[in-house]
Amino acid sequence: MTLKTHFNETISLATPVVIGQVGITMMGVVDSAMVGRVGDAPLAAASISQGFFFIITVIGLGIVYAITPLVAIAVGSADHETPSKVFRQGFWVSLITSVILGLVIYFGVDLIRYMDQPPEVTELALSYTRILSLSIPPMLLFTCYKQFIEGLSFTRPAMVITILANVVNFAFNWVLIYGNLGAPAMGLDGAGLATTGSRLFMFGALAYFVHSSREFKRFDLKIFPFRGLDTHGREILRIGLPSGFQYFFEVGCFAASAFMVGWIGKDDLASHQIAMNVAATTYLVCLGLSTAGTIRVGNALGASDFSEVKKAGMMALLLGVGFMVFSGIMLIIFREEIPYFYTSDLEVVEIAPKLLLIAAFFQIFDGTQAVALGILRGIKEVKLPTGITFIAYWLIGLPAAWILGFPLGLGTEGIWYGLSISLIASSFMLNGRFF
Repeated sequence: MTLKTHFNETISLATPVVIGQVGITMMGVVDSAMVGRVGDAPLAAASISQGFFFIITVIGLGIVYAITPLVAIAVGSADHETPSKVFRQGFWVSLITSVILGLVIYFGVDLIRYMDQPPEVTELALSYTRILSLSIPPMLLFTCYKQFIEGLSFTRPAMVITILANVVNFAFNWVLIYGNLGAPAMGLDGAGLATTGSRLFMFGALAYFVHSSREFKRFDLKIFPFRGLDTHGREILRIGLPSGFQYFFEVGCFAASAFMVGWIGKDDLASHQIAMNVAATTYLVCLGLSTAGTIRVGNALGASDFSEVKKAGMMALLLGVGFMVFSGIMLIIFREEIPYFYTSDLEVVEIAPKLLLIAAFFQIFDGTQAVALGILRGIKEVKLPTGITFIAYWLIGLPAAWILGFPLGLGTEGIWYGLSISLIASSFMLNGRFF
């Protein structure tokens, strides 16, 4: 297969996934923008809450992401029975995992009280995070269905539903945050309820589509009765748990950076949230390319065509580099204008452009390490990448962020330089491992 064919097929798979990933991120961007109109304290609380929430839920997402390569490998080897078995086991793994993580977050959120944040921010964050914990089951079950059909190379349905969910989320936010249509004005808590409602919509819509579509009638997708984990369920956990901890180490590093910025001040934390929202948007584009790479690499591995494995992985990486160069240029050009989308606070709009400039320069490394994790997962290589992410983010990145931010006195910018160092280290080590 030529590189041109790899390019066309990767783009065809990745485009709907990318749009869907950006759509998911845009829900967070819209939440932050609408909450920011209420005040800087709710915006700062959203940053703390989302950091605490995602550092735990990414473990569950990593587990569920294992469904895609297992289905893709089965497709590549013309195995027509395994995808159904992987889905059924994946559904129950997703449900059980989501309940456990939801309880951990709901009862563990009081840890935020001990993280030395401003009192007003802390109280808002506690309530918001408890509401978000209710959204974990629909979020992981939606992801289960999404990863299953993406492993079959059906990437458009989740994209369409995610776009519709943005409309639902905006409407719920408008009603619940500001108290429109006779509803009480709930501020940040309203955004949490809107997010939960939107995730319920996403799960319900995608589950209905999969179970009613003729495209999937050839698969046995009955989820009852559940007789415990079998070989496929254990394989999901074997690949998924290390994948979950890969994301845990990365998100944990970025969440810890939010807490460090919170020690500096409320305006710095609000600026950090703005820059992180923007950087997350570009990152999730590469996460979409990573998913396409997982599928293409998995198909080639299933067919035992190892030269195609390398070509598929290389194409996904090249596309990631190309997009991140473009996004970095855009951040440099529009860094002064972007903060006004979130807030008009003069202190915040003065700090945020400096962070966006740093984000512009780490774009390539952020993108290539994201794609590398996906293509490594496509060949079921998860153990060494887990060690790499631990080293890059917790042994290199976090210490560098603290040293640059506090002993060397660079403040919030120093913390972001430390994050850049962790992404550079992760990118070089993960790509070295694949090749």
